[in-house]
Amino acid sequence: MLHQIRTYIEKHKLLFAGDTVIVGLSGGADSVALLYCLTYLNYSCIAAHCNFHLRGDESDQDAIFSQQIAASLRVPYYIKDFDTLSFAGQHHLSVEMAARELRYKWFEKLRVDCNAQAVAVAHHQDDSVETVLLNLIRGSGIRGLTGIRPKRDFVVRPFLETTQQEIIDWLDHQGLSYRTDSSNLSDKYTRNYIRLHILPMMETLNPSAKQAIARTAGHLSDVEVIYSDFIKTERQRLLDKQQRISISDLLQSIAPQTVLYEILKPFGFTRLLSESIYNSLSGESGKVFYSPAFDYQIVKDRDCLLLTAKTIQDETIYTIYANESIESPVRLLTQKSDITNDYQVEKNKNVASFDFDKLSFPLTLRTWRHGDWFVPFGMKGRKKLSDYFRDQKIDSNKKEQIWLLCNGLDIIWMIGERTDNRYKITKSTEKILTVHFFE
Repeated sequence: MLHQIRTYIEKHKLLFAGDTVIVGLSGGADSVALLYCLTYLNYSCIAAHCNFHLRGDESDQDAIFSQQIAASLRVPYYIKDFDTLSFAGQHHLSVEMAARELRYKWFEKLRVDCNAQAVAVAHHQDDSVETVLLNLIRGSGIRGLTGIRPKRDFVVRPFLETTQQEIIDWLDHQGLSYRTDSSNLSDKYTRNYIRLHILPMMETLNPSAKQAIARTAGHLSDVEVIYSDFIKTERQRLLDKQQRISISDLLQSIAPQTVLYEILKPFGFTRLLSESIYNSLSGESGKVFYSPAFDYQIVKDRDCLLLTAKTIQDETIYTIYANESIESPVRLLTQKSDITNDYQVEKNKNVASFDFDKLSFPLTLRTWRHGDWFVPFGMKGRKKLSDYFRDQKIDSNKKEQIWLLCNGLDIIWMIGERTDNRYKITKSTEKILTVHFFE
């Protein structure tokens, strides 16, 4: 088995001679075999044991046994105690996930403190097969069906081409003892249920089921490399510098729905949500989708999808007087003047003029709210801002950045867009308030 492990390490460039490696040592057969193998192969090892205190005295006995193994090999030994149940409760995690997070976080800290090249853990071929089945049951994509990787960041797994039975046989042949985790015999956990029930049933159909699944996972791993390269090319083709995705270009892809999911996945969009976005492509413009995990949104426009960071709407109300300039939240300049005989309203969306005598100061500035309405210039009836946004094809991101100039409760100007007809200049107007907006 030593030759097999050495070959696997060299093939995947997992470890290099002369540099220290942290070895996760639970006391079980797999981790004990890993520590012995790496030591026999002349790697400089440090044993690291996690006591999760989940099995009472049995957990403490595992720690004592692990320390004895390390001492017999004259290997430095580190131990870390965890209140796993408390951590799981505080972070709303399963016990399994809590233990995993605590273990790898400590392993990485120890690796850095000891200036080690890697952390070696004892996952073997059976573990990888169980992972494939577990991900298949959960509805995983292609990545989840490739099994456990030989290397991830600084964590390496030298046993992935070795079966658990080969490990047990080697330990027995060497006359080496190990601890048996009683929790591994319980089908309470999904992974254990797969190991104790599902895999044995599959082996009644094919005695080599584990090896067949492992081979398939290996093939899919190669396929995933090709898949990832294709997705990278499509992402570069479809997502432009303005974070827009052309709908027509997307639909030309050989698998547009999957490509869309892979493009949006790094921004926190789930597969289910990406399916909803894909189904909206032939619908009306203006629909907005928010990522649940990150601060991003997708707006369905006429011919593209707009990917933007979520805008946090400023709910502060600002005040402004006549003959005053302000720099925040927008740059405005107000000027009061008398009307002249040759006065003409300036046709500029960034300049607005109002009948001064209809105003009560201070005027206020705020962002829009659902239910807001105004009487658009040139019209007699009132219109909801939400309807105006839709009619003018103003997307969700832009409308959150529009500021409203108000007189009391009345919206007199949707700044940079349109004024209110009730405050327009008429033949009876004597004084004017002109407001300049600087973008």
